[in-house]
Amino acid sequence: MKKVLLTLTAVAGLALASQAQEIGFGKGNVIVEGNLGFSSRDNENSEVKNSNFNFSPRVGYFFTDKFAAGINFNVGTSTEDRYGDERKTKNNNIGAGVFGRYYFLELGSRFKTYAELNADYNTSKSELTVAGNTTDNPKTNNFGVNAGIGANYFLTDKVALNFAFANVIGYNTSKVDVDGAKAVNEFGVNVNQFNNFFNTAQFGLTFKF
Repeated sequence: MKKVLLTLTAVAGLALASQAQEIGFGKGNVIVEGNLGFSSRDNENSEVKNSNFNFSPRVGYFFTDKFAAGINFNVGTSTEDRYGDERKTKNNNIGAGVFGRYYFLELGSRFKTYAELNADYNTSKSELTVAGNTTDNPKTNNFGVNAGIGANYFLTDKVALNFAFANVIGYNTSKVDVDGAKAVNEFGVNVNQFNNFFNTAQFGLTFKF
């Protein structure tokens, strides 16, 4: 009887260990993900209020246990309200792109970190309201290639929290959609993000299929 109990205990332990190791991604998995970012700041000294909202859904396919690629979309809005001067600027943007993601580090069975490269195209348009009168500005077309890092924490085998921490390096170009306009190009390496990931983080959910 003692041997039987020991055998059953060993089998149960191996089964639990196997289940723990299965938490994560594998070749052929599909992920549906949505990241959400929001910030608001009201400076009563200068009477200026800023707010930003961004939603980025995406779908990806795992070609190996560690590499996934797919398409992403982006919808966002930002406002600057100078309520002391009755002057408000609002900017709306929408875009789409592709991404590649590589999982390079696992901390325990549930926490997976990744590096990600994105190429995105989006269009933004702003409007200015002064004393109740609104003027539409020309739209701006933007293209960017950015690399950053993030992490997933699995709540269950199928659902994980997603933390898109920051873009560490990137190239972006924008051009106003009017005759004679010239492009504005920008290249940056944000090494300081390693000290303040959560200042620019976006949070969301990842669903695995």
